[in-house]
Amino acid sequence: MVSDRASGCLFGLAYGDALGSPTEFMTIAEIRRRYGPAGPGELAGDPALVTDDTQMTLAVGWALRDAAAPTPQVLEPLLRERFLAWAASPDNNRAPGMTCLRACGDLSTGMPWQQATVAGSKGCGANMRVAPVGLVAGYDEDVLAGVAQLQAGLTHGHPTALAASELTAVAVRRLRDGAALAQLPRLLREHCRRQREIYRADWLGPLWQQPAVASPAGFITRGWQECLDVLDRLDAALAEPDDGDDACRVTGEGWVAEEALATALLCALRHADDPVRALARGAATSGDSDSIACLTGAFLGAAYGMAAWPPSWRHRIEYADHLRTLGESWD
Repeated sequence: MVSDRASGCLFGLAYGDALGSPTEFMTIAEIRRRYGPAGPGELAGDPALVTDDTQMTLAVGWALRDAAAPTPQVLEPLLRERFLAWAASPDNNRAPGMTCLRACGDLSTGMPWQQATVAGSKGCGANMRVAPVGLVAGYDEDVLAGVAQLQAGLTHGHPTALAASELTAVAVRRLRDGAALAQLPRLLREHCRRQREIYRADWLGPLWQQPAVASPAGFITRGWQECLDVLDRLDAALAEPDDGDDACRVTGEGWVAEEALATALLCALRHADDPVRALARGAATSGDSDSIACLTGAFLGAAYGMAAWPPSWRHRIEYADHLRTLGESWD
């Protein structure tokens, strides 16, 4: 039994983030000229710097760790506090997402989060930070779903942001609990179908009340359907031989939440026997490379633990002390 899967997940996320950060706005041709056909496979810098993806993952992680009980009444203020601290930090200079910044601006005024959120956004900022939710062993399926959707909803109010965040946390939980990577697309598809019409009113309140939305079930069903659609694209990509080309071509560029999940899974599944190569594949993409690579690292670390990663990297990554403390608390 692998005992350090939580640490493997969090460190893997940060490693992917650091490898993908320099390539995020580069073309495939530029990436290959700089790093070769396999993409970046070695951390740069000491420490190797991460982006807002890891910073916000830590914000979620610390909020969960500080919570006396996993309820929306307890967690919402803690998440709000951590998000606002991130937004005001001088280290928040890593090309942060505009949705998160805009929502944090409104959250800082004290308005209800359902009004502060950017209702039309399903950007990957909703789920690139959700991995800690899948690592808290005490969460049952309903609590995991509620927490995953709540942390997404504070900034991203689109139903697909909520569904994709839950699905990402479920992927981490399944892998941490011992599911094989190859089983994951089927397991996630089954989860989508079970959750298709379930609106978690106790966690989300009146968020569903948006223009042209007739019911809570109708609101959330749209999100689960878009997740099912991208899983279809993932299955189509996996059915073909790997040509080594841009992983974004079939499953999407990852700027939106469901595509970040699917493209990260594609990289992880293509290189399940070589986690560092999988990170490099995620970083060598035409889309949101840091978010794709960080989720790739989260999945592989949850599956294999710290053994997936070069031991020398552990002390070279930014925020290593935070990653270690949170990882060990959940291992």
